Amino acid sequence: MKYIKVLWHHDCPEDPIELYSEVGDDGWEVRKIELYRDGRYGRASSEGSTASTGLSDERVPDISEIAALEEFTPNEISAAEFEAVWQNAQRGPR
Repeated sequence: MKYIKVLWHHDCPEDPIELYSEVGDDGWEVRKIELYRDGRYGRASSEGSTASTGLSDERVPDISEIAALEEFTPNEISAAEFEAVWQNAQRGPR
């Protein structure tokens, strides 16, 4: 497993500003969290999803490919950091 946090730089209030992905060794998302500017969370896993958040229907690109796109700043994070955000997303808005 690997864990990725991506900051999405944009001005659209309807889109998330932070994306968190738990990615399996095969490159497919296992769980995903989206954080919106207003503090709302969306989350998705094989067990279900909230709001408009869903698991990707494509493999997650390598961090270097994501970083090549100007509007994204990706970083690999720890499993513990991902779990903390996942727990916050289950509780609701910040």
